[in-house]
Amino acid sequence: KGFAANISVLLGIIIGGVVSVALGMMNFDKVGKAAWFDLVLPFEIATPVFDPLLIFTMTVVMLVVMIESTGMFLALGEMTEKPVDRQALTRGLRTDGLGTLIGGLFNTFPYTSFSQNVGLVAVTGVMSRWVCVAGGAILIILGVLPKMGALIESLPTVVLGGAGLVMFGMVASTGIRILSNVDFRDNKHNAMIVAVSIGVGMIPLVAPNFRQWMPHSIHPLIESGILLASITAVVLNLFFNGAAKDNSAAINAARQADAH
Repeated sequence: KGFAANISVLLGIIIGGVVSVALGMMNFDKVGKAAWFDLVLPFEIATPVFDPLLIFTMTVVMLVVMIESTGMFLALGEMTEKPVDRQALTRGLRTDGLGTLIGGLFNTFPYTSFSQNVGLVAVTGVMSRWVCVAGGAILIILGVLPKMGALIESLPTVVLGGAGLVMFGMVASTGIRILSNVDFRDNKHNAMIVAVSIGVGMIPLVAPNFRQWMPHSIHPLIESGILLASITAVVLNLFFNGAAKDNSAAINAARQADAH
């Protein structure tokens, strides 16, 4: 209850870490070798290289990221009971892009919305954006303290996996709740769209070797089950339901959002 419920995931990670130390499952060698303070400077590791092939590859990857982020924004809108309209979605994707740009300047991987954080919203019930601002400030501080990063890295996979199990599960349950608004009774095609899309999206997980029969150039496209499922759903929806009906539904949804 109360505050303990809000930090339940964090408490679980701490308890799991303590148990891991007692069982000798944590290795603190990296913690001992890491410095107490280190400031990361822009372009410290490397300077930008503009290669057309690499640019195309990263563009494809970021398209996948955009699709994943869109799903997370819609899930957040469902959790917070604030419908995500086109303007809000645009702002969210622009923020993702800005974060990726800043991350590139500081020699890191592209940043994106993380589905586990969406799960945290459902688990804790905390929906204030200022909590995210405070979390970002804490992460910036931890970013200049290598020992803290090494300590978190030393956590066993089973501990992080236990936390992820809950948070990813909450994201999945939110997706199911969103699907409950779909008309499956009067429109049998919708069930087919969902079934085939989920099946195609599971292919990279249950049969990862299927890529060996595909051209290497399209591997970045077919590695993401989310991208495959999204493309399949869009194509099948256009085939079964048509664009005109979908557009009218989108207009009605936008009007309802404006009314709220």
